[in-house]
Amino acid sequence: MALAWHRSTYSSGEGGMCVEVAHVDGGVAVRDSTAPLRALLLFSGAEWDAFLAGVRNGEFDAPASSIAP
Repeated sequence: MALAWHRSTYSSGEGGMCVEVAHVDGGVAVRDSTAPLRALLLFSGAEWDAFLAGVRNGEFDAPASSIAP
């Protein structure tokens, strides 16, 4: 069965640095949109939820000192 891959609505669709996600039994698969036939990462539902919570909480934001003016 083929997976239904989804890309962020923030993606430009021009083949830039994007990832795609697909729901699988009990979790989420993630792949590089520029290399869809290469390896993918599998995360359990709990791991994916923890990742999304970290994104929402700013845990992966770049420090202000590393952002160019």
